[in-house]
Amino acid sequence: MKKKTTLLAVENNLLVDLTFHGVSVSLLSEFAEKIVRPYYSGNLNTAIQDLIHKTLAEQEFFLSHTTHVKREES
Repeated sequence: MKKKTTLLAVENNLLVDLTFHGVSVSLLSEFAEKIVRPYYSGNLNTAIQDLIHKTLAEQEFFLSHTTHVKREES
């Protein structure tokens, strides 16, 4: 089965509903107990948004540094 890749126009403040499949209850419970309750006052939505923002920032940092290293080796 071929997967379709769809590019979406990015709009600021566009909200979507998100459903996760195949995530274990124990993983979600541990995330809620260790991260969401103490650092986000129980707000799972904010915790997931923050996690996504931090992951994207980390990816940008990684790509900028690995691209820089590759250029120096050439």
